[in-house]
Amino acid sequence: MRAVAILGSTGSVGRQALDVIAANPHRFKVCGLAANANVGLLAEQAKQFRPAVISCGSETHAAELKSSLDPAVQRVEYGARGLMEVAVNSGAEIVLAATDGLVACRAVFAAVERSIDVALANKEIAVAAGEPLFAAAKASGSKILPVDSEHSAVFQCLAGERREDVLSIVLTASGGPFWEYPLDKLASVTPAEASVHPTWSMGRKNTLDSATLMNKGLEVIEACRFFDTSPNRIEIVVHRQSIAHAFVIFCDGSVKAQLAAPDMRMPIGFALAYPDRLDEPVALKPTRAVLGLAGHSSLLTFEPVDDVRFPAIRLAYRAAELGGTYPAVLSAANEEAGRAFLQGKIKFVDIGALAAAALDAHDAQPASMPNIEEADRWARSFTRDAIDAARL
Repeated sequence: MRAVAILGSTGSVGRQALDVIAANPHRFKVCGLAANANVGLLAEQAKQFRPAVISCGSETHAAELKSSLDPAVQRVEYGARGLMEVAVNSGAEIVLAATDGLVACRAVFAAVERSIDVALANKEIAVAAGEPLFAAAKASGSKILPVDSEHSAVFQCLAGERREDVLSIVLTASGGPFWEYPLDKLASVTPAEASVHPTWSMGRKNTLDSATLMNKGLEVIEACRFFDTSPNRIEIVVHRQSIAHAFVIFCDGSVKAQLAAPDMRMPIGFALAYPDRLDEPVALKPTRAVLGLAGHSSLLTFEPVDDVRFPAIRLAYRAAELGGTYPAVLSAANEEAGRAFLQGKIKFVDIGALAAAALDAHDAQPASMPNIEEADRWARSFTRDAIDAARL
């Protein structure tokens, strides 16, 4: 029985992780749950899985939770302290970090520093704070396990391999809903159109990032952190079927790939159970049919990335190459611009333009946690000010 704490339990990844745990009650127990404002769902989860520690966003939410739970066996916390309590004082053997932004960054660092393993689903933490986070894990012996399907795929392809034999890593992108959309029509894309993904079921932010391909750019920076490599060794190809999640090309010309149904529960389960694999597949359809391998191999197609249509890719490579606090700025500016688009304040094409402007205006600092947090605040303020100025 592995004790699991989940930061972001009411989000898409958190809910799917609880599906995996519920399907494997002999393998996992939930010791801590943290969410923000979805108190109703958090209360349901707490009643079902009975963790020792529960955290929510505010004192008001905590009072609401306490009224519906058993205080004799379940402790309710809130805010930054609550995230910390769930991560390091709930008895967790592994912490699933599935929040957005840097809200759980300090709690994740604390878990790593205490040698608690982390299943990292939070792109922003890996991108903005990956350099000091992975250094801390190396020092403590904590394992940071990838949850993104692409990085899980690379991780699996590298099992038993020498890193010095890796020539390059290839991440696949679905292309999102606008891969074949007329270029001159992108400015008129609506939030509703950008919130529907052709193959994956994700939260609204990740779905939007997939539509702009910023998610793939951020994953390039993530891959640099997870696999200790440079951005010029990472490539992206568009694979509309989302079946082949990544390739690793080795120095002798051989290639390994990992294929699986487009279901996040597989990489979530792999990370939570590592180094074991779960006994039962979590994909809902027969694997052979889903992969298109029953005489239909032509279903798997690969195309080069159009970085004119999707400038986010270039921005991510730029931030990765510049290093320091540039990745933090890119992540924060993109998040603020994406939120503004979903609120109808800016156009779809403005998201990349605002992120580029933030990178242009930033004076980089070394990637220490205080500098990263300051860069995050600066980028959000810069982007909000730019949005407000454009609307005057």
